Formats: sequence, C-alpha cells, structure tokens
Amino acid sequence: MKPLSARQRQVLQATIHHYVDTIEPVGSRTLVQRFGIPASSATVRSAMGVLEKRGLLTQPHTSAGRIPSALGYRHYVDDLLPEPGIAVQHLERELTGLSLRWAALDDLLQQLARRLTDFTGLMSLITRPEQPKAQLEAIRLVQSGDRLLVMLVEDSGRASHLNLRLPPGAGTELEAMERWTEQQLEEGGLNWQTLPTHLQRSGDVLRSAMDHPSIASDTPLVVHGLSRLVAEPEFHSAADLRPVLQLIDDQPCAVVSAVDRPWVWIGQEHPQRALQACAVVQAPYRCGAAGIGQVALVGPMRMAYATAKAAVQRVARHLDLLLS
Repeated sequence: MKPLSARQRQVLQATIHHYVDTIEPVGSRTLVQRFGIPASSATVRSAMGVLEKRGLLTQPHTSAGRIPSALGYRHYVDDLLPEPGIAVQHLERELTGLSLRWAALDDLLQQLARRLTDFTGLMSLITRPEQPKAQLEAIRLVQSGDRLLVMLVEDSGRASHLNLRLPPGAGTELEAMERWTEQQLEEGGLNWQTLPTHLQRSGDVLRSAMDHPSIASDTPLVVHGLSRLVAEPEFHSAADLRPVLQLIDDQPCAVVSAVDRPWVWIGQEHPQRALQACAVVQAPYRCGAAGIGQVALVGPMRMAYATAKAAVQRVARHLDLLLS
C-alpha cells in the first residue's frame, strides 16, 4: 500500500478514536472541532475521501459520516497505534502483587481473566500451557470381570487409565489385541483401519474410549466476560452473535491461535469464520517445560487496541515470570 500522507494518517487515527468512543459515523467538521486538526473541514473531507477510496474508511449510509473498515483498523494497529494510557501502569503494579503462593494455576488464570475483562470491558480468554503432543508408547490391557482396565503410557513417562465395560466374549481377544497395539506403536502409531476382524469387539471399545475428549482431564482454558461480548451493539443481531457463541461453546480453544509472539486478528483475518465481526488480541506466555499458553481479549473490531494489546502483553509477561 502506498504510504499515507501525514494528514491522512491524522484523519484515520482521529476517525478511529471517535468511532471507538461513540459508535457513530463522523464527518470532517466534527474531526476538526474535536481533535483540533489544523486544517479546514474541506481539507479533512478530501483526506477522508482518499481514505475511503483506499478502503480504510467506509460510509455506512449515503450522506452519513465515515467509519473505519477492517483494513483501516489493520493499518491503525500496524502503523498508528499510540502508547497505552497511564491506566496500564496501574494494571502492571496490580499484577506484581499476585503470586502462586495463594492459588493453584487455574485459580490464578481465573483471577487474571476476570481482571482483564474488568480493565478492558472485553471478553478474556487464557489457555493453560499446551505441552508438546506426547507420543503413546505402550498400551496395557487387564481384564477384571466384565471390566477392561487400560493403561496408556506416553513417552514422557505420564500414564493415564481407562476403566471400560468389556463386550461379551471380548476377553479372549485381549492378549492378541495388546500384541497388535505394540506392533502398531513400533511402526509409528495406531492405524485402526488395519485392525484385524477377529479383534473388532475389543478394538472398537478401546478406540471409542481413546478418542473421547474426557480422557483429557485438565481444563484447557478459562473464559470470562462473555456477557460483555453479548452486550456490544455489534452483536445485537442474533444472526451475528450465534456463530460466535457456538464457537465458544463447542471449540473455545479455536478462538486463539498458536502464535509465538503478540498478535492481533481483525475480522476476516482470523482462521475461524465465526469471528469475522470480531477482533482477537493475544500474546503467548511460557511455563518452563510445560509449554506455551495464550492470553487473549475478544471483542468487536471497534476496540481500544492500544489498551487491549498492552494489557494482554503485561499479563502474559507476568505469567512468564511467575511460572518460569
């Protein structure tokens, strides 16, 4: 994109600040009066026309003022973002008073998510540190009456257990089933498509149990402030809100992406189509060998990006310090 002139940059920044504050389209005269732009209304109106032609502003109705487009927000976040206000310093001082001595990790994440929502007015989401995916190393099968006890051993040394109801007559398959799983794991993983027919009864119940999400016992994330998201004017339409709520209900971890640096998703940039009317501001934090988690804020594209970005980065940095 051809660089904007100083006047165009000033007008774009002022238009975004006005819209974030008021949720109303703005005209050139208001920008001059409110932000003290040292130019005539005609000059500012001309700059707004150029910004509209370049896709950075849009006019929701004929004869109405302009509002930012998703591309306008992107340009603002990349090139025009101001320093965060002094309130972020208060947040940082507050974070220094937190420690892990009084709380388990989940309690700490809940506390931080609640504080993020209170501070920004946006929905917050913090995922637990995600460990590198462990490889299954061994499966042990033990029959106990009509129950099947399964021990799953990972290469990290972690073991988990399943207690399943054994189908009638499947007990005779267990020795052969264990040999089959051992051979499969030596070859790189379980390929259920090659399961022999004579192992079908025990194999089906084992596969179903291993695929069930309940074997993952840890809460993957905490979410706070969904009511704030629902209350935003952009989501008064049920048609706009339904996909967002369904995603949060069915796949909450899909709201954030596995990034290794602070990132801002605006509208259709996000991999999830349900969030095309939203912005997601996130930053990663590390927990030693436990892996990487994400701190995120979710709201409409009309948000105070400087504050949101600074807040998630400070919370992520504080988690780094506490968990390292």
